[in-house]
Amino acid sequence: MAAEQMADGPQDGVPLPPRPLDAIDQDILKILQADGRASIRSVAERVHVSRANAYARINRLVEDGVIRGFGARVDHERAGHGTSAYITLKIVQNTWRTVREQLRQLPGASHIALVGGDFDVLLLVHTPDNRALRELVLTRLQAIPEVLSTRTLLVFEEEDLEPES
Repeated sequence: MAAEQMADGPQDGVPLPPRPLDAIDQDILKILQADGRASIRSVAERVHVSRANAYARINRLVEDGVIRGFGARVDHERAGHGTSAYITLKIVQNTWRTVREQLRQLPGASHIALVGGDFDVLLLVHTPDNRALRELVLTRLQAIPEVLSTRTLLVFEEEDLEPES
């Protein structure tokens, strides 16, 4: 499936209603989470449905926004981004959408979340080294007018909890 076919999810911040999933849909999701390159034939055989049924179910899951895309799990260190950090940000009230758009443009930004608590935004970044991380925080992040403060939490070790293929 092409990337342009993927449902982007809510554009205006309003979440889509949950999609009821039966046991076959859940099994399909588990298979595709473990191996996003699994063929329709392989998926169909493993969940005991026809290829046409598996294809229709996967397309429906994509169209309904349950499956947001297919991608590769990357070892950031081996890919030349050996420094990872979570950065917390306090931002000006009601500027989330503006800040989010600016954070999306940052090199190495991997995950952005609006959260509740002592800070407003949690940002995960992967950079080549500490110097690049320093540049990102001190030059790029702190230059965003809506960012009031930042705190950087250096990641010493990380592990994806997604199913292994």
